[in-house]
Amino acid sequence: MKTFASIVLLGLLMLEIVLAAPTKNEEKARKLKQIQLLPNDFLEEHGYVNQDPRNFFEYEDGLIIDEPLIESGSPTPPRSSQLVTYDSDYEEEEFVPHEPLDPGAPSVPGLLGPESKEGLPTCLLCTCLSGSVYCDDTDIKNIPALPKDTTHFYGRFNKLTNIKKGDFSGLNHLKRIDVTGNRISSIDEDALRQLPELVDLMVASNELVQLPELPKTMVSIDASYNKLNSSGIKNEAFKDMNNLEYLYLAGNSLNYVPLPLPESLRSINLQNNNVQQINDDTFCNSKDIHYVRKALELIRLDGNPINLSKTPSAYICLPHVPYGNY
Repeated sequence: MKTFASIVLLGLLMLEIVLAAPTKNEEKARKLKQIQLLPNDFLEEHGYVNQDPRNFFEYEDGLIIDEPLIESGSPTPPRSSQLVTYDSDYEEEEFVPHEPLDPGAPSVPGLLGPESKEGLPTCLLCTCLSGSVYCDDTDIKNIPALPKDTTHFYGRFNKLTNIKKGDFSGLNHLKRIDVTGNRISSIDEDALRQLPELVDLMVASNELVQLPELPKTMVSIDASYNKLNSSGIKNEAFKDMNNLEYLYLAGNSLNYVPLPLPESLRSINLQNNNVQQINDDTFCNSKDIHYVRKALELIRLDGNPINLSKTPSAYICLPHVPYGNY
């Protein structure tokens, strides 16, 4: 009977603890005091004679919390990284928050991009957004190491002086390069021609004296306001670019129109160069009087030392007469 009463007393004790939901230390202190009141024959029956009453803190699920008992009102000791052990062999360590990211630390792969030559991860030095890397007005002197998934690179208005062979190496998804407004005087011959998806190149307002070989995939080329003369553009440089639509070469020192021009071309700007002559085959086909060049809608030749009225048959195949001196 005493045993049954003791069990009921213990059950009521546990129910009271659950309902009251005290703090962990207060709960332990109260339980310890009540456990000490249990009859000796109950303790003996359950094998707890001459044992520390705190062994009652072993629960049925096997969780053992081996922390020292703290009297109510005493100072709380600092938390330690002590492990809590479960029967399932799972161990959970106390969470320790990470320190804030150091801007000067090495890059985090896939997050801040590769390390640039300026000592910062590229995507911390620049802005990376959905495959586009924006490095405008950042005073960079070299093309930074770019993430492999880069599709568009903008490095406008910086201090770039050249583009080297390995600057865009392995960027098989790169579609656009815009380095307008730098001091670029040279581009290595192999720096761009191996890029399989490059379609747009903007190198306007630099100091280029020669255009490098470009891939046949080009759609738009803007090399306006450089120091190009006709010898700085390879013979038949644009012949096999069957997707080329826009060719901007204004503000250079070209002596003639770079031929042949692909049939896909829609606009060519040769404004303010040194073009002195246009012949019947520059834009048309003198051997085919029925030939019509419908795609080529805009030709800018104004600002050149040429009188276009002297060669009227040179524009007979065009939908619009070129802009220039008549």
